[in-house]
Amino acid sequence: MKKYQTEFKLKVVKSFMAGDGGAKLLVRQWSVPEEKIRTWVSHYRLHGIDGLRPKRCTYSAQFKLQVLSHQDREQLSSRQVAAIYDIRNPNQVVVWRRNLDQGRLQAIENEKEERPKMKLESRCAVPSKNVAADAAQTLREENERLRAEVAYLKKLQAMNSVEEISCADKARLIAGLRHRHKLAYLLQVADLPRSTFYYQCQASQRADQQSALEARIRTVYDEHKGRYGYRRITAALCNAVVEPINHKCVQRLMRKMGLRALIRVKKRSRHVLGVSDAHVPNVLQRDFRATAPNQKWATDVTEFNVNGHKLYLSACMDLYNGEIVAYRMARRPVFEMVSSMLEAALARTACTGELIVHSDQGWHYKMQPYRAMLVQRGVKQSMSRKGNCFDNAAIESFFGTLKAEYFRLAAPDSLDTLEAGVHEYIHYYNHERIKLRLSGLSPVGYRL
Repeated sequence: MKKYQTEFKLKVVKSFMAGDGGAKLLVRQWSVPEEKIRTWVSHYRLHGIDGLRPKRCTYSAQFKLQVLSHQDREQLSSRQVAAIYDIRNPNQVVVWRRNLDQGRLQAIENEKEERPKMKLESRCAVPSKNVAADAAQTLREENERLRAEVAYLKKLQAMNSVEEISCADKARLIAGLRHRHKLAYLLQVADLPRSTFYYQCQASQRADQQSALEARIRTVYDEHKGRYGYRRITAALCNAVVEPINHKCVQRLMRKMGLRALIRVKKRSRHVLGVSDAHVPNVLQRDFRATAPNQKWATDVTEFNVNGHKLYLSACMDLYNGEIVAYRMARRPVFEMVSSMLEAALARTACTGELIVHSDQGWHYKMQPYRAMLVQRGVKQSMSRKGNCFDNAAIESFFGTLKAEYFRLAAPDSLDTLEAGVHEYIHYYNHERIKLRLSGLSPVGYRL
């Protein structure tokens, strides 16, 4: 049998009590049988360093009977009762029990009575009351440890997992049992470091937070019918809550959920450069910025085609906040549609002395009645260069957004449905749809 030095025993016991690992883990670390580690720990708790030092003692038959009687009375194991009486080899208790059952212990007792008592017998006295109290405490702790082990193993068996259990699964099981059992015992049974347990708990909390954020992203995405990408969804979430949300996190979660904006991908196309109209110069010069409302307007006409039937929309946008100040629809591209739209737009403001109305070189905007309406109100007219849609990019961008977010998604089957949908979308565009360049506000919200 291999003999171990007292210093080595103390080092193993200190490692066990410091929480460096359970007995099973220390077996691999120190190459010591698990039973010996548990025996050393029990002796050290009851007798201190003396419980680890070498001891030579001859036990009387009376002492053996007392040990066995104590074991029967308290229903202890051989290792537990050996720790109480500082018996270094728990197997001796097993031998004494076998001799008692076979009737040989009484014969040994009678034989010992005839011999003079040895001096070493005094060293094997009955433990004091303090030792008994410590032993009871040790037994209670051992009982709690065993209950924790049984509860953990039951939970582990209920998982019925064929694959190897992960640290996250262990941490989840321990978190469900720690209100009934000591955390140290559960970690020892699961062979899980304390730092790993707390790390997995924090990771689980982060997963719960991301699940809540995914639900909010889905709500905003569905509310706007897939028109918002991750940037606008981030702005909408930041407007609704106090804490900031990173757009990269929103983008990653949307990619995970398979969400993406349903609007078209914006593409740049080649254009034909030309010169501006001889009578109306390009005053705007692609400067779409305005410092106040009613400084710069952009207007244009677009066409919708539903089953071979067409609907035309004339709209006017305030470049200060991108708001559609007026619009009209007609089944034919008549001048009355454009003139009535301009009348409605000019009726919204009384100060038009500094106003610039920009358009392309469409025939509506070259007609004398249209120019007369602008001159009468003191409005300065501006026109794009010939064949250059980028000079009027602001209103063109609105028409593209309208067709991408409503016309192609809703796919109306009649002109009446289309007209009602355009009314609804322009109201939504002005009052609800947020813009990133407007600090995450809608055009009307930004103006107000």
